[in-house]
Amino acid sequence: MEFFKIRFGNDLDELSSKFEKTLEDMLGIGPSFTLSERAWRPPMDMYETPDEIIIRAEIGGVDREDLEVEISSKAVRIQGKRLAPASGGSCTYRLAEIQYGRFERILFLPNPIDPDKVSAAAKHGLLEIRLVKRPMDQTYKVPISRE
Repeated sequence: MEFFKIRFGNDLDELSSKFEKTLEDMLGIGPSFTLSERAWRPPMDMYETPDEIIIRAEIGGVDREDLEVEISSKAVRIQGKRLAPASGGSCTYRLAEIQYGRFERILFLPNPIDPDKVSAAAKHGLLEIRLVKRPMDQTYKVPISRE
């Protein structure tokens, strides 16, 4: 069984401004004009079933140790890096389309999720994250203490 580093936090909202989120939602593109080290954007799919939200990322060539997934109640942040292979000093590229370097994607979730029921697995160049939905109409009783 393989394990991924998954961090939980509430600070993901600060990582992306409302403007960046609007661009992402409207155009399906990220803010490539911002000052960051992002060199490439792995393609991703996000879909949902009645019980889960599933995210798939195309990460061929990325080592598991170079991946990190962070989850908040509203978003998932996937970051990592793909290292360029050593080509030697005597080669001349005729075609160079494969992108290398750091990447980061923040995906905003359509529903609240249960952070205790998250799984991630990488196989055949795809990272799959499964997030169990939390019921929208679920209520919680709050105990009232005596002063």
